[in-house]
Amino acid sequence: MQHLNNQLAELAQQGLYRSRRIIDSPQGILLQIDGKQVINFCSNDYLGLANHPDVIHAFKKAADTYGVGSGSAPLICGYNSAHHALEEELAAFTQRDRVLLFPTGYMANMGVIAALVGRHDTVFQDRLNHASLLDGGLLSGARLKRYAHGDVEHLAVLMTKPTEKKLIVTDGVFSMDGDFAPLPDLVAQAKAHNACLIVDDAHGLGVLGQQGGGVLEHYALTQNDVSLLMGSLGKGFGTFGAFVAGPEILIETLIQKARTYIYTTSFPAAVAEATRASLKLMTTEQWRRDKIQHLAKRFKQGAKQLNLPLLHSDCAIQPLIIGDSHLAVTVSNTLFGQGFLVSAIRPPTVPQGSARLRVTISALHEEQHIDSLLDAFDKAYKS
Repeated sequence: MQHLNNQLAELAQQGLYRSRRIIDSPQGILLQIDGKQVINFCSNDYLGLANHPDVIHAFKKAADTYGVGSGSAPLICGYNSAHHALEEELAAFTQRDRVLLFPTGYMANMGVIAALVGRHDTVFQDRLNHASLLDGGLLSGARLKRYAHGDVEHLAVLMTKPTEKKLIVTDGVFSMDGDFAPLPDLVAQAKAHNACLIVDDAHGLGVLGQQGGGVLEHYALTQNDVSLLMGSLGKGFGTFGAFVAGPEILIETLIQKARTYIYTTSFPAAVAEATRASLKLMTTEQWRRDKIQHLAKRFKQGAKQLNLPLLHSDCAIQPLIIGDSHLAVTVSNTLFGQGFLVSAIRPPTVPQGSARLRVTISALHEEQHIDSLLDAFDKAYKS
């Protein structure tokens, strides 16, 4: 216990101690925290669907029909018509043969990689990949090779070494930087080396593309280019869970071999029905994506005028690099005092010396919210 206490004290001393805030309101751009209403700029509910009346209605109706628990793992008795319908609709949406649902994105990434490769194989990962992708590579027992962020030439050098199976894994949109993976070049590398390419587009789906198809639609890439697509339902879709989309044989292999699918309880059918409702909204209401782009452009222009240290990003994620972890927390707390929730992101989530404030923009934000946040940033920096 003393050892753990020392570790916690060290985290606090380094500005890396994390704490939770209790929210007493539905998810949205306005949150009630500790009796204080704040404007939320750190949610992944990019399209503003988490509290949409159609989604809530679908959830309640399904709960009346199916109850609130799924009862078991999908291969026992936890897979019903709601899950099946959602899988078919997601397959059509992503233009892939089949879809497999997972309880969380973390479990999807862990299960997929560990099911497809083993100790004689090699997994090649972008250095800034999400922790779930990196952990999936470690769980698989395969050799893990990490290439410099977005550096396809470095990847090409690493791939020249002999191995049995080769798996290239990358985020589509990098959640802490907001930049896109160089997918066309990664596709070329995968084909040149007979490798399987997996893309986790948790932060692109719903936000990018004319139909919300994410970074793959942005680059006009098909199932023949990207073997497997992983997607989160808890971000652009506004609900909960995750899915994997790809060719028939790969999905069937995951059903038989992915331990995080076989040995865990399904998410409730009511969540599946709510997601079906959010999928309809996502594909038909293009204004949500247009508005995000408009507001992001406004925020970037204002940040440039104020000389804020903003990274380049063409999506809903707009990170401001602070550097020092203590300073990032101080600025975040100052913003909270002014009525804005913008979380400080610190190591190990981001590299040492690159602590940041990650602003995320929702389709429910308005121009005045953006302008007020910029004013608050200006005051926080001057103080």
